[in-house]
Amino acid sequence: MARITLDHLAHAYKPDPRGPQDYALKEINHVWDQGGAYALLGPSGCGKTTLLNIISGLVHPTRGRIRFDERDVTELSTEARNIAQVFQFPVVYDTMSVRENLAFPLKNRGVPRDRTAARVEEIAHLLDLTRVLDRKARNLTADMKQKISLGRGLVRPDVAAILFDEPLTVIDPHLKWQLRSTLKEIHRALDITMIYVTHDQTEALTFADKVVVMHDGAVVQTGTPEELFERPAHTFVGHFIGSPGMNILPCRVDGATAYIENEPVSLTRAYRTLPQGQRIELGIRPEFVRLQERGDGLPVRVRRIDDIGRARIARVELAGNALAASVPETFAIDGDEAALAFDPRHVHIYADGHLVAGEPAR
Repeated sequence: MARITLDHLAHAYKPDPRGPQDYALKEINHVWDQGGAYALLGPSGCGKTTLLNIISGLVHPTRGRIRFDERDVTELSTEARNIAQVFQFPVVYDTMSVRENLAFPLKNRGVPRDRTAARVEEIAHLLDLTRVLDRKARNLTADMKQKISLGRGLVRPDVAAILFDEPLTVIDPHLKWQLRSTLKEIHRALDITMIYVTHDQTEALTFADKVVVMHDGAVVQTGTPEELFERPAHTFVGHFIGSPGMNILPCRVDGATAYIENEPVSLTRAYRTLPQGQRIELGIRPEFVRLQERGDGLPVRVRRIDDIGRARIARVELAGNALAASVPETFAIDGDEAALAFDPRHVHIYADGHLVAGEPAR
């Protein structure tokens, strides 16, 4: 088990990188505490798997160092780093039984048979594999095989960390929630550092204590699921987290009032010195925008109302900008004209995509 430190880490697949545009992974300084459950979240191609493979030793970074606790492991092989990695697709020995698959990493390290047997039983119980321990792996379904892969990663109690690279890709959707819950329970039981790569926000937010959001090779925000939802540090985070994502609207700001075209929006913070020449935007999540009758709020034209089961979401147009708003249960619209009410406590101001702090309005 280890605290993992990334020190000025960056990587380019080109042999002679000349600028940020040449780097698949831009400079990262980050610490994962021992025993934490972390997720690397972002779209395909953002650098998540590159970062995971650098941590595991499969890829050597162009520059920077990696430390496990105080030990520099940058030049060490994957085996010497003592980590376990679980990939998108099951890695199992089809001709072996489930019991033999789970025992294999311990057998390779000369762990005594009695301790191996006890550990295999413990992990099999956690993953609900006890009833198939003596069956050949080749006769099992893809999701059961992936459970075996997970078990092979978890069975070694001395690993520095367990790295998961989108491990639920082959799992049927109705089983994913169950396996995510199982992983969370295992993390609590075993107190092992776990880093989980995914492009699925539901997987990340339900598994991780802290989520690292990546975009275009860079880390744009690290925080708890609540922090990412309540206070996105970048418009990308606001748009990527949530379903639907945050409304991002061009605006101008004068003190404690934002203007979308000429429509005023009250703010709880004042912005006296916004950066000159930068793109200024207002961000607010649909959950904090309420559709109401016209004449009382910001005038909008309703394009449609979607019933998504847990809520109704209105797709509207405000001063030429499309946005989403929540629809109260009792609200009924006659025609396509309505109004919006913004909750000022959840309105954020961004300059060139980055959150601007502002100061309390007087």
